[in-house]
Amino acid sequence: MVPLLTTPLPVPHGFTTRLGGVSQGPFQSLNLSAATGDDPERVAENQRRVLSRFGHPPVAGLKQVHGTEIHLVEGPGVWEGDGLLTRTPGLLLRVGVADCYPLLLYHPQGAVAALHAGWRGVVGGILPKALALLDGLGLDPKEAHLAIGPGIGGGCYQVGEEVAGVFQQAGLPTFTPDPKAPGKYLLDLEKALLLQAKRAGLKEERIYRVGLCTHCEPTLFSHRRDQGKTGRMWGLVMLPR
Repeated sequence: MVPLLTTPLPVPHGFTTRLGGVSQGPFQSLNLSAATGDDPERVAENQRRVLSRFGHPPVAGLKQVHGTEIHLVEGPGVWEGDGLLTRTPGLLLRVGVADCYPLLLYHPQGAVAALHAGWRGVVGGILPKALALLDGLGLDPKEAHLAIGPGIGGGCYQVGEEVAGVFQQAGLPTFTPDPKAPGKYLLDLEKALLLQAKRAGLKEERIYRVGLCTHCEPTLFSHRRDQGKTGRMWGLVMLPR
């Protein structure tokens, strides 16, 4: 059975690792994206194994573009953007990652969301936008639960002055100078996400962190560590049927 990383988020959900699949080489073993150059048949088998953990439900997915567009969806399909939100029970939402953060939201009045948050998505406010979308549906965003999956950690994510400056201007000074590289900075995306969640009024006891760094943990795919030749993992969530 494919292992999943889970949190106390009180709905069916999970974050895949690179364990439990059939892919070979740099994609070993549970690569979930054929766009990486992996064998499509192996990817299809990997996807089947993951979906079996959820009972093979209909799936809503994304063609991700490192933006902040979130789609309100009612059925299966693929949308261009970086977030999905649904009130449809039994519809599985998925996002793909390999250093960016997968974010899963649950609202007790019947809504879930899956978000893809790289540095552009974080600084662009994809999490606050998802919470605002809940508000627009008449759901108090302060009652939401948030699960933050594995992503590249603050000690491993080196960026230049331009990216650090964008975060500073956005009121997210979650970076420090890299002591090993003058003119470079170490950016903590998870700290920025936690800051945004706190500002939005999410209760601390409803924020759940996997707390693993993709760059450091060999059982996870990392685009930066593996110099672009690597697989993709999924963050998944659905309302119970």
